[in-house]
Amino acid sequence: MQRISIQPGYEISRVIRGGWQLAGGHGPVDTETAIEDMIAFADAGITTFDCADIYTGVEELIGAFRLKYGASRGEEALKRIRVHTKFVPDLAVLPTISKAYVEGVIDTSLKRLKLEQLDIVQFHWWAYDIPGWLETAGWLKELQTAGKIGRIGTTNFDSEHIQAFFDAGIPVASLQLQYSLLDRRPEKQMVRLAEDKNFALFCYGTVAGGFLSDRWLGVAEPEHPLENRSLTKYKLVIDDLGGWDLFQALLRTLRQIADRHETDIATIASAAMLRRPAVAAVIVGARNRSHLASNLAISDVPLSTEDLAMIESVMAQARELDGDVYTQERDRNGRHGSIMKYNLNKGE
Repeated sequence: MQRISIQPGYEISRVIRGGWQLAGGHGPVDTETAIEDMIAFADAGITTFDCADIYTGVEELIGAFRLKYGASRGEEALKRIRVHTKFVPDLAVLPTISKAYVEGVIDTSLKRLKLEQLDIVQFHWWAYDIPGWLETAGWLKELQTAGKIGRIGTTNFDSEHIQAFFDAGIPVASLQLQYSLLDRRPEKQMVRLAEDKNFALFCYGTVAGGFLSDRWLGVAEPEHPLENRSLTKYKLVIDDLGGWDLFQALLRTLRQIADRHETDIATIASAAMLRRPAVAAVIVGARNRSHLASNLAISDVPLSTEDLAMIESVMAQARELDGDVYTQERDRNGRHGSIMKYNLNKGE
């Protein structure tokens, strides 16, 4: 597994295991099995884990995993484990948010994860029209100075707001964002900003909720309603890009590339994103270890210049998506927090 330093002294695996699939609403989770799965990922080289304070039970699971991993593999091995959580204040809290509230949530994450300092706290704010996001980021910086937070990250902020953080002296280390072969909105401004300000991009949605996989190759265009909200969201992206025929052309191209490398479409789709400027890592959704081999292959596939040129040839025919990072999702969801929570990173 490839590794990368996103800041001096802070190294992560280039594939991050997402935690959304272990949260409530995805069926029962056996604690011991989940911990053993995490150990298998870490032993294989995927040593970075993503979670959030709103992913029910996931921080506690990772905390239990850390204890067992340190006891069985030793302190040196434990030092390679990185945990990226999120600070996601509820929509109803935003108008009256306070430093005490922020610190309380951070303290809870520390307790759940059994850490003295959170590696990265990724900050999300549901509605820009509710003031307080910049002040809240300032409180996170104060907690960083106090030693409770190692690095401040962000989730689903657009270019204008990321720039505002830097203008205010908030040291953003990373941005978790939807970025895939289909969704290239980050290439309008965000990639250049990340290179200029030296923060890392962590990509979710690299397989577009499962659309970028062999399952959909040669399949007739699905009709609504689709199986879940995730597929509905990414089908809108496909429609906006140019439709089902163009999407099928991309899948056929990815299948040709996958054949050359003896792998699958989803692996190629994620591997291609690791070749993008400013992209430090991709986040993969994993309820268990059943796809671990494919997850490991993402950083190892030796994509050639010809492979990447074939992808670009197809995507040159696509229309440009409107808006900046997460703009359409905010517009489509309005301020309905329960729906927006679904569209927050799931590590897909």
